[in-house]
Amino acid sequence: MTVLVTGGAGYIGSHMLRALADAGEGVVVIDNLSTGFSSFVPEGVPLFIGDAADENLVEGVIAAHGVESIIHFAGSVVVPDSMRDPLAYYRNNTMTTRSLLNVAVKCGINRFIFSSTAAVYGNPDQVPVSESAPTRPLSPYGSSKLMTEIMLHDVASAHGMNYVVLRYFNVAGADPLARIGLATVGATHLLKIAVEAATGQRAKIDVFGTDYPTPDGSCIRDFIHVSDLAQAHRAALAYLRGGGSSVTLNCGYGRGYSVLETIEAVRRVSGRNFAVQYAPRRPGDIMTMVADTSRMRTLLDWTPHYDNLETIAEHALAWEHKLFQERNGDQQHAASA
Repeated sequence: MTVLVTGGAGYIGSHMLRALADAGEGVVVIDNLSTGFSSFVPEGVPLFIGDAADENLVEGVIAAHGVESIIHFAGSVVVPDSMRDPLAYYRNNTMTTRSLLNVAVKCGINRFIFSSTAAVYGNPDQVPVSESAPTRPLSPYGSSKLMTEIMLHDVASAHGMNYVVLRYFNVAGADPLARIGLATVGATHLLKIAVEAATGQRAKIDVFGTDYPTPDGSCIRDFIHVSDLAQAHRAALAYLRGGGSSVTLNCGYGRGYSVLETIEAVRRVSGRNFAVQYAPRRPGDIMTMVADTSRMRTLLDWTPHYDNLETIAEHALAWEHKLFQERNGDQQHAASA
């Protein structure tokens, strides 16, 4: 049994590959390397450089490798970019998944795990937010993911497919052994920006909005360690293999930290008092987003191991130090296409 991972050379996908490979799973990857790195794919795992929307490529990979399950990470994830170029997000996220599902149906794939987002909720009426909360996305990014969820539900109902939709809250951190992490140049993740500032790669960090009705005026987020998230995907795969029915699950810890609290955590673990600049709110930003994780903890055999903001920051910082040394030394670093 082989698992196809789309976007497996990217940040979250590469951690998924490590988790699958460490568990002895057969796995194959499709990634166009637009934001991924071929060196993040473990040795011995076949990597096909191409687009998950290329139906001929996907069909050939499924046939050649005996794929029985798909975990779909490939997509665009930057909220401000989606506000500037919404059509790119509907193409990369929604239309690509439509093509991928078309091949999955054609090839008889009946297990599908989809990488979605808490952005589908918009500003929730109450927190923690449950999976049954109204979906009112504030950005084309969130809308593109919600459209895909709807499409997946309809396809699964028509063709006997079972799926798990995992709605990520804020993914952060890096592999505890510093083998892989977030390496995309210009990444917009808060922890990534903070550790870049802590390592001197940024002169400052911008905080967008300090006038929200929250304890310190900044937005509140529920962070989940990327390695715990990868294990949640493994648990979701086991759930489907065990005959579990289609379900949508929040992926977080159920605990919120403000932007300013997060910056202070990075300052503590790094010992660096880097500059912070306050800026106006950004369109599409959500004020407070904390997960109700009771459904995931009930249905999946999953226990987080890194549910601590400073631990997440420490792993992100260790990875950033390694990445900085590789990129600024004479060592060869992962090259993106």
